Amino acid sequence: MMQIQEMNIQLVCTLDEWDPFQMGEGNYDTEIADVIQAVHDIDDQEKLARKIQAIYEFSFEQIIPLANCKEIAEKLISIKNSGSCQL
Repeated sequence: MMQIQEMNIQLVCTLDEWDPFQMGEGNYDTEIADVIQAVHDIDDQEKLARKIQAIYEFSFEQIIPLANCKEIAEKLISIKNSGSCQL
């Protein structure tokens, strides 16, 4: 298993690149921290997608389509479940 710290770095990179509101990388620090916590707590892609949607909606008062959230949730769960770090 990859170290938690390495996994978190990979999760941050993935979320930073996602940029759902085209605001540029580095504008989602609070949301990324909340999503990473959720990734550690939630194994179900659908539940994680809904949590991600809620986190960003709370901060930006805009709804990200659930399909987009499911896509990123799948990537994050894949990182969480992978045994190696691809940094």
